[in-house]
Amino acid sequence: MKTGVMLCGHGSRDAQAVAEFEGLAAGLRARLPDSDIETGFLEFARPVIRAGLEALMARGARRILAVPGMLFAASHVKNDLPWELNSFAAEHPSLELRFGRELAIEPKLIEAAADRIEAAERGAAREIPRADTLLMVVGRGTNDPDANSNIAKVARLLGEGMGFGWAEAAFSGVAMPLVEPGLRRVLRLGFARIVVFPYFLFTGVLVKRIYDAADRVAADHHPECDIVKAPYLHDHPLVLDCFVERAREIEDGEPAMNCRLCKYRARIVGYESAAGAPQAAHHHHVRGIGTDADRAHRHHHHDD
Repeated sequence: MKTGVMLCGHGSRDAQAVAEFEGLAAGLRARLPDSDIETGFLEFARPVIRAGLEALMARGARRILAVPGMLFAASHVKNDLPWELNSFAAEHPSLELRFGRELAIEPKLIEAAADRIEAAERGAAREIPRADTLLMVVGRGTNDPDANSNIAKVARLLGEGMGFGWAEAAFSGVAMPLVEPGLRRVLRLGFARIVVFPYFLFTGVLVKRIYDAADRVAADHHPECDIVKAPYLHDHPLVLDCFVERAREIEDGEPAMNCRLCKYRARIVGYESAAGAPQAAHHHHVRGIGTDADRAHRHHHHDD
């Protein structure tokens, strides 16, 4: 039975983010040369996930391993992706479609994050001990407290493991604290340096928003504190290792995400009404509409 691997991305309005995702797929093809690998996106970018699944089937795949190209299991992994995959599987009963788990908190990803943070420290203008440095780990931010809590855990693992004087979590949107007010608050703690690390796989509107917020705070002239921007995870070899492991565990085992604190499965304080909610997608209005570059191209021709 021919097997295909479907790499399921979130999607972005940012063309650079889409290019980086496709670069990840190219890296996986090099690591898994015997696998037919296709990509697809939930939102904005093309191809959409259904198109990727159809392409694999057209090339003869009768079993597809769907790997979420996402760090944590928030509503996209818990609801949107299963809805897309289950809907497609129902229309193609002869197809065996298996769904993997998100990357989650992995030792390899923590090591990759540490490498990115160390690179930022090496590129800084002056040498400051980690004991005098605050690490701010910035996550995407969702309405799922389980996913948000993972950012706090990553911050703690990196802060303690690398010997920082303090570690804080912040978010690019939805959850609190946001980056800019979070930075202005921790400046009061008196650290000589703050390292801002976006815990993201790819660039995009949100990562650029994080860096812009750091620049605005730094521009307010705080000579007593250096604000250093660390690169996101991107194409670190250990990130590729984790994706290969996710694909292989779908085929070899029974991957299962940790649902003990999922607001859709358990009654979580403040989210009681979400428990038992039906599994449904919420991204239809932005599916496949393209990146900002696509829309600029269309507008240009319209103006002509």
